[in-house]
Amino acid sequence: MALRGGLPTESGSVGVEGVRLVEEALRSTCRIEAVLFSQSGERHHTRLAPFLDRAELGFPVLRTTDRLFEGLADTEHPQGVAALVEPRTAASLDDLLSAGTKNAALLVILVGVQDPGNVGTILRTAAAFGATGAATCASGQSGTASPFSPKALRASAGAALHLPILAGMSLAILLMQLKLAGVHTFASSTRDISADESPALHPWQVDWREPVALLIGNEGAGLPEELERSAEVRVRIPMASGVDRFAVTHKVDSLNAAAAAAVLLYEAARQRKLLTGSGASP
Repeated sequence: MALRGGLPTESGSVGVEGVRLVEEALRSTCRIEAVLFSQSGERHHTRLAPFLDRAELGFPVLRTTDRLFEGLADTEHPQGVAALVEPRTAASLDDLLSAGTKNAALLVILVGVQDPGNVGTILRTAAAFGATGAATCASGQSGTASPFSPKALRASAGAALHLPILAGMSLAILLMQLKLAGVHTFASSTRDISADESPALHPWQVDWREPVALLIGNEGAGLPEELERSAEVRVRIPMASGVDRFAVTHKVDSLNAAAAAAVLLYEAARQRKLLTGSGASP
């Protein structure tokens, strides 16, 4: 079972570990190849029984010893339950766009996001705020971590198993296809804009109700400058400045990639009226 290192099997399946992730996998539309319990992991069987006892699912439920399970596990203190899952990947942009709901497409494009924890957190945020799909691309300077690695899956809390994901596509081809499909590209920007460039807009100044692909860049370098220039809109989150006890003005220059994605996707959900609950903004 592909637990350690997160490498997929020849068929493209990945291992998910822990009762929460296995439950999310069983709730999702992903194909399940097998579920594995260790001796101590049997305590979670009752929680998962409503999914495991459905005859139409038709996958084997396997048992092993705690010692053998620990040898397979990626975590230091395994919970004793894992599953082999075929993720909900998209083969093309058309697949990604057709997987959307009645709402206009809201895609998150991760460009050179190297930390799997950030990848998973962004995907969790994307799912929470109504994104219809995601894609991962290299930036030319760095690749994007696999959304199905153990750390990314844990950080996503299983969202990576529910959201259609197009992984490893050429960025240049993807941008061309987005344009042909009529999907607007918004670049999350942290760069200073020169005098001859159009100014970056605040998140609430752009229309998120149209089909949109939000580009999120590398944790340190952000998006490549040429990619920002090619995007239809640059979106910049304004930062507050303050004065410390020595009367020195200071300002945080930018947010973490995952935090910036959360701010931008919240505004998209607000404009699309997707937010629910008493705390939702008008």
